[in-house]
Amino acid sequence: MIAGLALALGSALGTNVAFLLKQRGAVLAPAVRARHPLRSAVGLFRSRWFSLGWAVAVVAWGLHVGALALLPLSVVQAVLSGGLVFLAVLAERYFGFHLGRRQWAGVIVTAFGLAVIAITGGAHTSALRHYSLAGLIAVECGVFALGVALIRVSMRGSLGPAARGLLLGAAAGVLFGVSDIALKYLTGALHGGLHRIVSEWTLAALAASVLAFYASARGLQLGPGVAVIAFTSVAANLAAIMGGILVFRDPIGIGALAIVARLIAFCLVIAGAALMPAPVRARGAPAR
Repeated sequence: MIAGLALALGSALGTNVAFLLKQRGAVLAPAVRARHPLRSAVGLFRSRWFSLGWAVAVVAWGLHVGALALLPLSVVQAVLSGGLVFLAVLAERYFGFHLGRRQWAGVIVTAFGLAVIAITGGAHTSALRHYSLAGLIAVECGVFALGVALIRVSMRGSLGPAARGLLLGAAAGVLFGVSDIALKYLTGALHGGLHRIVSEWTLAALAASVLAFYASARGLQLGPGVAVIAFTSVAANLAAIMGGILVFRDPIGIGALAIVARLIAFCLVIAGAALMPAPVRARGAPAR
């Protein structure tokens, strides 16, 4: 349990450092174009900041997989939700962002709400003994479709750059959630042998991760960095928590009090997220 929590905490810290590094690199790279995915990827990785961020993200992903192998999905998400506080502190101290009171309030309220949602789920088991195959198929397909729909909506010319960036950030988070749910299933399936890693859920995780890569990079280029990262984190956490309940049968809550607390916490997450998209800009950096 302690080892799993340590891995999840390291993943939360690494993920947010990686996002901030990638944001710095993405705004210096050529614009990501859907019609030129390879050229866009090459342009991103030519930025040393983006490449460094991606390398940190790979390490954080490894820690995340280790945490998923040791802990229930909802518990891992509870720890990762606290990463929003890491995001705010790191952004101000080391990456030149200035967050106003409204943004700090949004970060803290959202992190608290996500933590309450995850913690009040009741007792869990990290072993993949009970899961719903029908739920896995429905959730993965539905959440994947939602991510694609958000990307399509972001392409509307009537939307401003900030709104498009936030939509792409949310789409990336939803797709990262697809990958997290598939990875949780795969970490349990591996107990039956390494050959179990070759499955349709591996392909689902890879496809979602690739789409999330481009959506996240373009979102960071268009929208306010901290808000886009926060939207990505919130969407990923909510998608994974939903997967934990519908697929892996994590309890909605033990007793009426826990269920009410979760509903209130969900409202707090929405309210906190609504506070974040205010002007948040790196000091001295031109608006893009």
